Amino acid sequence: MAGPDPAVAALRSAVRPGLAATTGPVLVACSGGADSVALAAALAFEAPRAGRPVGAVTVDHGLQAGSADQARRTAELLRSLRLSPVLVVPVTVGTAGGPEGAARDARAAALAAAAAEHRATVALGHTLDDQAETVLLGLARGSGPRSVAGMVEHRPPFWRPLLGLRRETTRAACAAQQLPVWDDPWNTDPAYTRVRLRTEVLPLLEEVLGGGVAPALGRTAAMLREDLDALDSLAAAELDALQGPDGGLPAGPLAELPAALRRRVLRGWLHRSGVRDLQAVHLAAVDALLTRWRGQGRADLPGGTGVVRTSGRLEVQRGAVPGPRTGRQPARPTAVPPEEH
Repeated sequence: MAGPDPAVAALRSAVRPGLAATTGPVLVACSGGADSVALAAALAFEAPRAGRPVGAVTVDHGLQAGSADQARRTAELLRSLRLSPVLVVPVTVGTAGGPEGAARDARAAALAAAAAEHRATVALGHTLDDQAETVLLGLARGSGPRSVAGMVEHRPPFWRPLLGLRRETTRAACAAQQLPVWDDPWNTDPAYTRVRLRTEVLPLLEEVLGGGVAPALGRTAAMLREDLDALDSLAAAELDALQGPDGGLPAGPLAELPAALRRRVLRGWLHRSGVRDLQAVHLAAVDALLTRWRGQGRADLPGGTGVVRTSGRLEVQRGAVPGPRTGRQPARPTAVPPEEH
């Protein structure tokens, strides 16, 4: 007896290890496009064999005419695959971050809420092609190595089992199983940067460099993630050793650390202290209290907090400082994106 089509087999093989590694329900996030439909079909086949209940969630962004009808058709397809429950979640998309960013944030919030409600892992259909686009976007932003390291396979509650497969494989798997696919018109609109990367930049790189660009970018991201994870682990250990009972850090020992490690310690310390939305200019200002100390005043941070150096230690201050201040006081930037984690 002949086995499944090679593309179908590739999808099923991709989801099998993750299903065996953990327990609990899975919800596949499905837009109706080839990537998520192929993932849904693979999970519908493999999850029961792994003893994992599997359902689905489709998010209606309400941004296109007929979006509710498309969400309904996607839900019907998912139910025909015997997934249960199948959730249709309408969201309100804001304006912060532009249309792409706002839609992404609304979708992520809806999926995280569904995961929490059902105590489930949410499977996402990002492929190797999506990973390559993400790495290129990170390079262009220059927002730090984490953004160049791309997407991770497991970051609870999200799971991306298809990062090693090409987009053409998911489309072939859908065709082999006669599964209908919805092609979102936004995915071909050149007004969006990611679309131009997909349709113009990556094909040009493939032509100029002789092919294999997307897999090479994926390998680079994976190797970079290993290095970054190791550095983050070392920084966490240094922070545990250096941070005093008062929450402060000794300036002298911290200044002696290599820059890559020192800045990670600072970032971890500030996160522990409740400082969020850190950007590169903020971290540089705090680092200057160690490496370019000239008696300068407070380094201001988001949320009305700041860091001062006093008696050879760094301390977090909360609230605005009254009266005139001296020293370097960087305003919160708007053009430099935060380093991604």
